[in-house]
Amino acid sequence: MTVATYQPDFVTVAFAGIPITGFAPGTFVNAARNNDSWNLSVGSGGDATRAKSGDKSGRVTITLLGSSASNASLSALAAVDEKAGTSVYPLLVKDLSGADVVTAGTAWIVKPPDLEKSNEETNREWIFETDDLEIVAGGNVPVT
Repeated sequence: MTVATYQPDFVTVAFAGIPITGFAPGTFVNAARNNDSWNLSVGSGGDATRAKSGDKSGRVTITLLGSSASNASLSALAAVDEKAGTSVYPLLVKDLSGADVVTAGTAWIVKPPDLEKSNEETNREWIFETDDLEIVAGGNVPVT
């Protein structure tokens, strides 16, 4: 019998070549396409046709601790993009303890995160959008 091992601290994220660190507890990466890859049409007689959409756009949400130093780097990139429209960069998410990979050759920060202060640590949610989101759900490597 084999057992797969997942190590959250082996998940790496980089945007614009900058490593992102200081992930929040719980779900800290969520990647999803905006639309289905295929669309189904069924005629009145029951004949079916599937059509490839060609839409590979999607969003990647990264949740960081409020104390993460990466918030300052991402804030600077978001501010430049709002002023000059020049902060479109590659985004990479890779699980080094497995084969999961998320890539986007052209991604941007949708907006600065909401800012919340509390008597406890608060998180910052960064949303990246892209026109070409590739998701490889490769799973984790079994330990033998």
